[in-house]
Amino acid sequence: MSIRKACQALKIDRSLYTYKSKRGDQAALKLRIKEICETRIRFGYRRVHVLLRREGWAVNPKRVRRLYNELGLQLRNKTPKRRVKARLRADRHDPTHTNQVWAMDFVHDQLATGRKVRILTIVDTYSRFSPATDPRFSYKGENVVETLERVCR
Repeated sequence: MSIRKACQALKIDRSLYTYKSKRGDQAALKLRIKEICETRIRFGYRRVHVLLRREGWAVNPKRVRRLYNELGLQLRNKTPKRRVKARLRADRHDPTHTNQVWAMDFVHDQLATGRKVRILTIVDTYSRFSPATDPRFSYKGENVVETLERVCR
């Protein structure tokens, strides 16, 4: 098959098939980036770009990033500080009768109009009975206290 027919079948221009890149290998720039990264270990491509510009190299950050990645130079992510896991309290016991322990949580939903609704649900952990479900469009701390006081009465 000829190149012309192959390009027609793939629906690409023939000039794309015969294109030769004019960009050099930029060996000097790669060498300088590698030298900077060896002396300044914690520098990313943005800081390397700033240093290259100060030295007089006419490069943009996109080229520096591409060469930085080609050389395999990538900053390692800092290891996260391990958080102390929460310990369960020793004084927690399973409830033995109703109204001994209550649990409360918010349930979120959205109406067809787009307004968001929050529902405060209070549940007795022994009987799984819900003494109150209080829906509102916005909740404040005072609203939670009012609901709890109303249910306790």
